[in-house]
Amino acid sequence: MRSTRIAISAAMLGALALPVLSATAANAAPVATAATAVPTSSCSSLPPLPYEVHTKAVTIRSKATTKSTAVGVLYRSHKFTVHKKSGNWLYITDKTTGVKGWVSGTYVYRDVRMCLS
Repeated sequence: MRSTRIAISAAMLGALALPVLSATAANAAPVATAATAVPTSSCSSLPPLPYEVHTKAVTIRSKATTKSTAVGVLYRSHKFTVHKKSGNWLYITDKTTGVKGWVSGTYVYRDVRMCLS
């Protein structure tokens, strides 16, 4: 009984969304295609994006575990260098304070760009 309700609800949502999608596609401005777009440079030749802190602050630890001693704090505004990786942990040097240690890759990671060439 429950799966029938879900199937009916999905079908109703699809029926309601179809006219809206059709209307917006017909009124949309033309999009540049790969044939008309002029590539500025190859995406693979661009340098990798820098690492960033994606939270207000992250604890710098002496070892690559959450149970190890905290040796500092890496704030979002700080610049830092990544020296090596171990699993999901990064060994860094905080350029603002000079502290070296491990931070979790859950909070410090490199954004990625998508190449469509």
